[in-house]
Amino acid sequence: MVGAGAGFGLVPARGGTAWAAPGLLGEAREWQAVTAPEAAPAAQLRGVAASGPGLAWAVGEEGRNSGVRGTALALVWDGTAWQRTSPGFSGYLGSVAAASDGSAWAVGSDTSGTARLLAWDGPAWQETDFPGRGAPGTSLAAVTTGPRGHVWVSGRNSDGSVLLHGHRGKWTWLEAPPATTTVPPYGIHRAPCGDVWVYGSELVARWDGAAWTVLPAPGGIRAGYTGLLAVARDDIWMTGYDYGIGGPPGKPPGVRLLHGDGGSWEYVKAPFGVGMLSGIVGDAQGRPDRIAGWDFWDQTRAHYLRWDGTAWVSERGPVATTPVVMNALAKVPGSDGYWAVGTTSSSPDATALPRIER
Repeated sequence: MVGAGAGFGLVPARGGTAWAAPGLLGEAREWQAVTAPEAAPAAQLRGVAASGPGLAWAVGEEGRNSGVRGTALALVWDGTAWQRTSPGFSGYLGSVAAASDGSAWAVGSDTSGTARLLAWDGPAWQETDFPGRGAPGTSLAAVTTGPRGHVWVSGRNSDGSVLLHGHRGKWTWLEAPPATTTVPPYGIHRAPCGDVWVYGSELVARWDGAAWTVLPAPGGIRAGYTGLLAVARDDIWMTGYDYGIGGPPGKPPGVRLLHGDGGSWEYVKAPFGVGMLSGIVGDAQGRPDRIAGWDFWDQTRAHYLRWDGTAWVSERGPVATTPVVMNALAKVPGSDGYWAVGTTSSSPDATALPRIER
């Protein structure tokens, strides 16, 4: 399976729907499918971000041939429709982040394994240089933005650093956290207080601008983690999946939803148990809001989770004629809107096409 840890949709849009003002905590919504531009077979969207109701980006890959990488895929939302843009290389883009000024950043890798960092300059994506670019041991996994032009990227360089910071054209790898890991952290999250979190199956760590704090690893057998939301330093949610031990070939993963207090993790039972959770977002105040998911037993619609103030409850996407595998979720600033992106197949075959919902 492919996509945001586990999974690698094209349904006519219900056009003309305007974005509404931010709603109340726990308010239910009706998800809609949105038309995606044509893409080469074996396509998926892996990341999505928005600056506001009229500007958003989605990134991924198209034309993949089984284990052979295809071509990086990038889309932009202009307030009316999604349009293709050209990243300009063979490989994939796995993460994108937006800033309120209309700028955006994306990271991925080309077919040679060289990490790529791209900046949106208005009409197109432009390659950006950074320390260690092209060097053995350098990888970029995910990106997030902060105020006043700050950008943060999770990954790893040959010195063991896992966090790259950019500001006004200057890029610096921060000191390595006081923990060793064989697997680079593939996720990143910036909390409203300014803390920057990196996370993966072997490392969860918080950078406060001066020093690292390393939390207990979330554990799991053949587990992957797709999202982290830090409501506070002692109130942290993580989403993901776990394949467990053994089982027949093609065994589906089990959902993983964890809640942490900064010192330990507690497993939380989700409304469905077989499949994956592929991202979590907070509301305008940083409180828990929505989670995107893929439900193995009901694959023809996305299975979102909504925080109702005390618990996570089910919220379903529109029914499709294909499988629906959502890989990423983003909140639209200044509205009650969201973007969710993914693909129409749980494996990278010719039937896999981009799927977008809002």
